[in-house]
This record gives sequence, structure tokens and C-alpha cells, in this order.
Amino acid sequence: MSKWKPLEKMKILGKKYPRIDGAEKVTGRARYTYDQFKEGMLYGAILGSRYPAAKIVKIDDSMVWSLPGVKAVLTDVHPTGRVRYVGEEIAAVAATTPEILGEALRLFRVEYEKLPFTLYLEEAMKDEAPRVFPRRSNVNKPRIREEGNVEQGFAQAEVVLEDTFRTQVQIQTPLESHGSMVYWDGDELIIYDSTQAVHGVREGIAKMLDMPLHKVRVICHHMGGGFGSKLQPGIYTVIAARLAKQANAPVRLMLDRQLEFLTTGNRPDSLSRIKMGAKRDGTITAFFAKTYGTAGIGNGAGVRLPIVYSIPNVRHEHHDVYTNAGAARPFRAPGCPQASFAMEQMMDEMAEKLGMDPLQFRLKNDSNPTRQKEWMIGAERFGWHRRKVTPASDPGPIKRGMGLGASIWWPGGRGTKASMKIYSDGSVEVFCGTQDLGTGTRTHIAAVAAEELGLELKQIKVHIGDSNYPRSGASGGSTTSPSVAPAIKNTAEKARQELGKILAEHWNVSPEAIIFSDGYVIASGEAKQRLSWKEACGLLETDVLEVHGEWSEGLSSSGVAGCQFAEVEVDTDTGKIRVLRIVAVADCGLILDRLTTESQVNGGIIQGISYALFEERLFDPQTGAMVNPNFETYKIVGTMETPEIEVILFDEPERGVIGIGEPPTIPTSGAIANAVYNAIGVRIKSLPMTPDKVLQALANQKA
Repeated sequence: MSKWKPLEKMKILGKKYPRIDGAEKVTGRARYTYDQFKEGMLYGAILGSRYPAAKIVKIDDSMVWSLPGVKAVLTDVHPTGRVRYVGEEIAAVAATTPEILGEALRLFRVEYEKLPFTLYLEEAMKDEAPRVFPRRSNVNKPRIREEGNVEQGFAQAEVVLEDTFRTQVQIQTPLESHGSMVYWDGDELIIYDSTQAVHGVREGIAKMLDMPLHKVRVICHHMGGGFGSKLQPGIYTVIAARLAKQANAPVRLMLDRQLEFLTTGNRPDSLSRIKMGAKRDGTITAFFAKTYGTAGIGNGAGVRLPIVYSIPNVRHEHHDVYTNAGAARPFRAPGCPQASFAMEQMMDEMAEKLGMDPLQFRLKNDSNPTRQKEWMIGAERFGWHRRKVTPASDPGPIKRGMGLGASIWWPGGRGTKASMKIYSDGSVEVFCGTQDLGTGTRTHIAAVAAEELGLELKQIKVHIGDSNYPRSGASGGSTTSPSVAPAIKNTAEKARQELGKILAEHWNVSPEAIIFSDGYVIASGEAKQRLSWKEACGLLETDVLEVHGEWSEGLSSSGVAGCQFAEVEVDTDTGKIRVLRIVAVADCGLILDRLTTESQVNGGIIQGISYALFEERLFDPQTGAMVNPNFETYKIVGTMETPEIEVILFDEPERGVIGIGEPPTIPTSGAIANAVYNAIGVRIKSLPMTPDKVLQALANQKA
């Protein structure tokens, strides 16, 4: 298989072009899972627990069944009868209208035996805290990462700093909630699901329902965001399937916004106690971290410390802590924003202690050659030389500051498969079992195929989001583009070769002489011959030429660098932080579409700003209920809070395709925190950096 063409010879890839499904989305023609409808369809809903810890004594559904329009009821949803967080699934119902459904949920009579509970990380770590799991400590044994000899590293250090940082629980908040529309076709189960993994959901649901894999089909034409929370099969899909079986009718079950916030995942919080040592010349010699995080009743609250920078002697001890809250799920760069918020502030603290510029200190300890270049590009564009050396030196209550941070990511591509059909009338169809979670995958597939065949985007019909199509992995971990693009190139190349053989025989030339360009097939040489694409396809002996391809090494790579510079304005009278601008430099390998790539970086930064300044899950300590499980009281960054964002794409086409979804959201909070310190001269060491925390920090400084 050949390598990618040089960038200068590409007609589509590496350029800016609109999404092929853009018109469908803006006109409302695109059908999301929420839009799926089938004749006779019922509406399903789940009843969640009222309590954060309780035993279910009895569920009375008699009044539910008495309501006209109720067609199916489940009271055996919970596997053990012991609930461990508010919202945990205990019953379900399906009815003919949403209005009847809402009334039905209110008619369940549930008798509970309430139990003690614990909600927050540091509270749950206390010896006297109620245990989430009776036979287990709330604090898990440590996971330890160790490199070099940390004791020797600190012995070599001439300056040692220690500090503590905290980050909050952040909810994924996709605009389209989790849910499915399901129906039974005999003994086969058809699922329309808002998912990042049609094949993964198929396998998971088949296992949960003890069904043969080939009897389950999962479809996702369009989806409205997931950020990692939709990588796994949901209990709501199993419940919908059971309701549909009981009612003998299709059921659409989409979670309401409250259950969306409570039950479908989050980014864990973190408590990071860090010690770092360095020599006077700026070389970091040792790093020790003890971290804690809660993924609710689940695991996976790791903090990826140290992050980005090269340190020879490291020891990191991490403890997952159980609380009475819904389990976490992967969330755009799991474990990294928490780590970056702490790491980038420690880097600035050490630079200040050593009397070094924060950028120069990073250059001294960053071994990534790409990011070394990116630091300089970003600093020049941002105007880093204008950063004030003395924090809080602006006159008056409004103070400005600058900060910076670095991004990193690791995974690359993997085994995606695809197929292509070329018809005798010139039409082209591509099939791949990936899914487009809003990042432009459908468009990228068309672009790669069109580039290889010398066609226009509009000539490629893309079929994705169906578990009946050739297998592809989940869309997560920034692995989609480096997995899918090589598979499509490989498939299109095989199709070109097969069609090229037919044309070579037709013209009595070598297959190597056949060129596909600008909608034509050309035989190069002394006697040039040319046919339009449609004319060339008309030479097919059958109605369709079908080929199959797959991902292979050499067309994609792993490892992403990047950096961000932030400028903020802080009102010391009100404590309000306003981000004025962000400059982001991101390496992207071979860029498939510059427009969607810039969009991904923009989106990651905006999500990082929201994490830094606004988002936080809040509980009522008396009831254990989340008090802000909606878009009205769970504050997310909006248009008025979005600053000027400049994205600089650092091209490295020789690396092939790499992912860009995760890294842009990692350094934003740390860069903003450093900028806040540069503005007001006091560090804010917990997220979100709300006005009350700013005012309290300023007051403590004066005390």
C-alpha cells in the first residue's frame, strides 16, 4: 500500500471544506436517536432512587398499571435491591404518550430503608465515614507508579516546593441525552442508540441480554455529543429492550436531563499533594505526588501526574475513593486536565522560586522536539514578551495577567475495516462501522475516498453508524481519524487498482500507467487516452465492483504535543475572572480537514474554560441529591464568556493522521490559573475558580 501523497499534490485533504452533512443538520433533516419513530412506538422512562443509600423494601406498581395508556412496567430493574446513589435505576415504565409516562412515574410507591451515606471526596476518606460498600474501605489501596529513585532525586535538588491542588467533578453534558429507540423483529433486536460505539454497544447488549451477537443490530445515524460518556452500553438500552418485549411494541427511552446528570458519568474530582525538586539551573530532579479522586461508586479516578515534562525520578501514589454518587465514565482526556491544573501551577511556582521565566523553565524540562517548536511559535504570536514580571502590578481593581500550559496525548490508530462499492453508472458507496459523534467523521471518509479516486466530495456516498457494516472501534481517545482514514485509503486504493486493471486492459497499457485525477481516468504515456469517471465505470463487466480494506501501519501515528497561552482580566472588587484570549498551537500530522480540525481545538478550549471557571456538581448534604442537575443551574461557558481564540495548526504531514480531540482541553485550566496568579499575585488552587474563591484568596493574602 502506498503512502499519502505529498500535501502539495492533494486536492482535498489538508484544505478547508464544509461537512457533507452540514445542510442536513442546520435544516433539521438529520435524524438523531431522539428523532427516531416507528409506528406504534411507546415512550419509556426510568424511575431513579430518591435516596443516595437505601435498601428497597417494596415497590408497588398497582397504581401504575391502573393508568390507561401504560403498556409495560418493570420493578426488577435493580440487581441487588440496595441503591448507592440518587437516580440509580429501580423501576421502569412504557406508555403511549409522554404525558401519561410522566404521570405513571409519579404513581410508583416505593418503600425504602434509608442508610447513611457519604458524598464528597475528603469526607469519604475519614475513618468514621459511612462505607459505600459495606465490606470495602472507601479508600482503595494505592496504585503506584515509580521511575528512577525519588529519594536520590530530592537529595540532588537545591530547591524543593510542596503544594496541594483540588479539582471538581465535571459532568459531560452532551446536548442530546443518552437513550435508545428499540424494537424486536421476531427474535432480533434493532437498536437506534446515541452512542460512540455501535459495535461495542452491540456486543455489550448481546451479553447483557444473553443473546447471540448476530441477533442484535445497533444504528446511530447522527448523535449530539458524548465526550466519552457514550462509549459503553447503557442499562437504559436493556430496560428499553425489556419494555419493548413485554409490550410487544417499539419503545423509545431517552433519559431526562436530571437522570442524564446523575447516572451517565462524569470527570472525577481530584486532590493532589505534590512535592517537586529542582536544581538552580532549572533542571527538575524529582517529583512526588499523592493523589485521591472519586469516581462515585466506580473506579478510574486516576490523575496522570507528572504530565508533559521530563523528570528522571518520579513516584506517584493514587487512591480511588468511593462515594454515594453515580460512577464516572471516560471524559475527554481522562485524568489529564486534573493533572495539568496542578502540574502547570507547580511549574510556575518553581520557575518563580528559581527566578526564571516560566517559558524558559518549561523549555529546559520539555524533551518533546515538536513542542519545543510550538512553544516558540505560540509565544511569538501571543506576545509573551509583554508578560509582566511582577504579579499584581497593574493599578486599580482591574488587573491583567498571562499564563501558559502544555498539552499531550498518546494513543493512535487501530484495526478499522471498510468496504467500497463502485457501480457501473459511476456512483460510489463507502461502508464503515464507525460513527460520527459530531467531529466530522462522515466528511473525512468522503474526503479520503475522493482524494484517492480523483473525485469530488459529493460523488462519494458514505454509510456509517451501523453494526452491520465492517467493524470499527469506538470513537474515543482521539483514535477515530487515525483508525478510519487509513482504512478508507486502503479500501479506495484497492478499488482504484481493480478499476485500473480493467482500464489498462481496455487501452492495452500497464496498470501503472493509469491515473485517476479530477473526475477522469487517464492512460499516461505517448498516446494519452482519457475517459470520464462515469465512462470508465461503464466498462465494468458487472453492475458493481466491491472491495474490502482495513487499517494498516504507516498511514497514521500516535503522540500529540501542543501548548496554550492565556490572557485574563480579574476584577479584584468582584472576584470575577474573564478570559480575554487564548492562543493554541497544536500538532496535527496530516490534516484531513482544516475546518473541522480548528473546530475540535476550539471546542476543547471552550470546554477547558468551562472546567476552569464554572462547572461543578453540587450536592445537598442532607438529602444526597444533586442540586444543579440541569442546564439552568449547572453553569457552562456561554457565548458571552468565550474569548478570542487563535488556533495555530502545526503541520507534520509526514507523520500521517493523528487524533486531535483530547489534547486541546488538557492545559486550558492550568494556563488560566497561571494567568490569574500573574494578574493578582495570589494562586487559586481549586477548581472552578469562582469569584468567591478569588475574593477569599485576596483576603487571606491581606490578613
